[in-house]
Parts: sequence; C-alpha cells; structure tokens
Amino acid sequence: MSYFIKPTNYKPYLDPQQTELGIQKIKDFFQVNLSAELRLRRVTAPLFVLKGTGLNDDLTGVERAVNFSIKDMQDEKAEVVHSLAKWKRVTLADYQIPEGYGIYTDMNAIRADEELGNIHSLYVDQWDWEQVISAENRNIDFLKKIVEKIYATFLRTEYLISESFPEIQPILPEKIIFIHAEELCQLYPNLTPKEREYEITKKHKAVFIIGIGNKLSDGKTHDGRAPDYDDWTSPGEDGLPGLNGDILLWNHILNIPFEISSMGIRVDKKALQHQLNITGKQDRLNLYFHKRLMNDTLPLSIGGGIGQSRLCMFLLRKAHIGEIQASIWPDEMRKACKKANIHLI
Repeated sequence: MSYFIKPTNYKPYLDPQQTELGIQKIKDFFQVNLSAELRLRRVTAPLFVLKGTGLNDDLTGVERAVNFSIKDMQDEKAEVVHSLAKWKRVTLADYQIPEGYGIYTDMNAIRADEELGNIHSLYVDQWDWEQVISAENRNIDFLKKIVEKIYATFLRTEYLISESFPEIQPILPEKIIFIHAEELCQLYPNLTPKEREYEITKKHKAVFIIGIGNKLSDGKTHDGRAPDYDDWTSPGEDGLPGLNGDILLWNHILNIPFEISSMGIRVDKKALQHQLNITGKQDRLNLYFHKRLMNDTLPLSIGGGIGQSRLCMFLLRKAHIGEIQASIWPDEMRKACKKANIHLI
C-alpha cells in the first residue's frame, strides 16, 4: 500500500529547471569525490543477471526480482538486479583490483515490491561501490573510517550546492555519530526499530547504526539483511555482533530519519557459512558466487550503496523522490502531491 507524507507549507527552493541543474551538479561532483576518497575506479554494471547464479541480492529475503525469459538462450531466465553487492566482489577479482583500491558504478534497479511513497520508488538508482581490504582491516574501526570518508563527501557536496544555490543553506552536522543497534535497543526498549531510528536521528541529525541483521537482546532484528554479503555476525563494537550498518540523516522537510546508504564489511568464508546456517540458506553454497568465495577466488572487501536520487532529494530539500527521478505513481498520490505543491517529474 502506498503512503504519502504531506510536508507543512512546502515551497520548493528550486524550480524544475534549477532542480535538473542541481541534480547534475550533485551527481558529477559526488562521484568524483567519492572515487578520490576511497580510491575507486568506475566500471560498467549490468542491469540484469542470470537467475540461479547467486549474483543477485535478495535484500531482506522477501522481495521478488523482476524477471524475463531470453529467447536466444532457450528461454533461460534473467533477473533485473536488486543491487550489485555480490556482482561487485566478483568484478574486483576478475579485474584484479589491488588491496586498498576498488570500483564504483551506477546501479539501476526495479523493485516491484516497494511500498511507494515520498522516499520509495519502483526505480532505484545508487552509486554502488566496493573496495578490496586486508584481513587485518575486517574490524569496526576500519568500517568507521570508511563511513567518515563517505560522510565528508556528503559535507563537501552540500557546500557545493549552497554555493550554487544560496537559498539552500548547509544543515549537516560536522560529525556523524556511531551507535550499535543493540545500544539503541537498550536506550529505547519500548520503541520499535523505526521509532528508535526516529529518536536517535532527530537528536544527532547524522547517525550510523551498526550491526543490522543480527538478532538483538529482545529477540528481534533491527532490520533484515541477506546472509551472503554484509557480515552482521562477527564481533564488532564492544564485542557486539556486526561489521555493517546504515547511514541515516535527519530530513527536516519531512521530519523523518532518511536512510542514505547501506554498507558493510563483507562476509568471509567463516561468516558466510555461519550466516547461511542460522538463516537456513545452506543450499546457496552450491551457487556460483558462493562457490567462488568458499574456493578463495574472491577478495575480502567492504562495500555499499549510496542512493543517488535520495542524496539529490536531501541536498536540494525536496519533499518527494518523484521530484528527482521519473517513475510511476498511483493517481491518488499524484493528486496529493499537486495539492501539496510538489512537482513530480
């Protein structure tokens, strides 16, 4: 079911023409700076992969991939990617990327099961990135350093936009804070995970929540994670499990926490086997990606995705992701947006 958050007295800072210019400025500037910070080279990515290889991501495990038959390959099935977490790791190996360097790409996906609203669309566009790391860097301190580098790129991009459009003033705090999902659970034991995100992000404005995917002390997970890319079970912050997390920013236009990136240190062989066992997905060890990881033909890595339209939406102070990207929306949402002074592309 779709939803719509009506902003209070919304008036866009930029008209549609200025918005398009702002989108271009953000995308051009951010990817160059991200590449420099993390030592990434750009690569070309697939829109779809063959079904049954294990290369596509199943996100929380319930989303259906858009698929189609390939006439010239005996109707073999292909799936539109959900994200490229596992594909990128294979590419690091195939391109023989050295330790300390990595790749980034424009990831475009269709997620047919999304609940459509101000921040969710059928169309997903991300900068997907992946960097080769050493075994010694599979720790929480290294993860935090990478998060801080990404956040520094957010700050520089926000400053560029404020220089280009003076009516938009910087609002991001100088530092991002780190907190484990279990610490959040202890801090707000009577709230749901989403309500906890609301409280902590409203307070600090920029937050990285560590350890998403593993069960917390209340027996629940903060949010779902697939078992075969992020490592959410190895010991991390103060011995708590998880070497992954999400970057959340406070969206003052909609007054909600705003997930801008999901990322983490990727599973090694031990973590992969453990996470497949506890999720009952051991059969995946027979798939192409998982065989390569178990056969030591894939490098250790860290990686993630950064929402392109979401970053543009945040930095240009937009109330709906449809002001940034062209997509399909229910008629009632289009009518509600029009009444709220929201121009959907």
